[in-house]
Amino acid sequence: MMAELIDQFFKTHLGLSEEDANELHYRYYREYGLAIEGLVRHHKVDALEYNSKVDDALPLEEVIKPNPELRKLIQDIDTSKVRLWLFTNAYITHGRRVVKLLGVDDLFEGITFCDYGSDKFYCKPHKEMFDKAMQEAGIESNQKCYFVDDSYINCEAAEKRGWNVAHLLDPNDAEPPTQASKYQIRSLQELRTIFPEVFKSSSA
Repeated sequence: MMAELIDQFFKTHLGLSEEDANELHYRYYREYGLAIEGLVRHHKVDALEYNSKVDDALPLEEVIKPNPELRKLIQDIDTSKVRLWLFTNAYITHGRRVVKLLGVDDLFEGITFCDYGSDKFYCKPHKEMFDKAMQEAGIESNQKCYFVDDSYINCEAAEKRGWNVAHLLDPNDAEPPTQASKYQIRSLQELRTIFPEVFKSSSA
């Protein structure tokens, strides 16, 4: 659904054919980690307008429902050992909307998001975005950071920093030729096994 809206935005604002819009969309995603960064960098697009036409225009209420299993998993994490922090390439409105619909918004201390309203914004996998997340979460040591993401390039970047990384693959995703990080999972429940140290002992 998002890919369709992104392609539509490329077509409308850049006057591209559907094929060219799709190609440029994925080229920017591969190069920058986010299509909007390429649009802002090369075409002076207003990122907040993009957000309103793409992320905020998605009918998420139709596809995202409360997830009790996910909530239980997060609640089983020992917050005396780790801080629960959201880290997204989306703008704040989209990030908050998603976790609210999932029914887990109250479980996190904070959120690091891609600030589309800033003159110069960064997104994962850029170093500056990881630095921003650590600063905002009040963490100084890379070795103390745990990171779960479904993006290969984001996990690869986090692994190189020395974070504890789990690359989440969809059950239907093909196996990548090489793993992005030490851990590769197909269910968030696997976090209990690979990172048992962050879970409450009674839930392990």
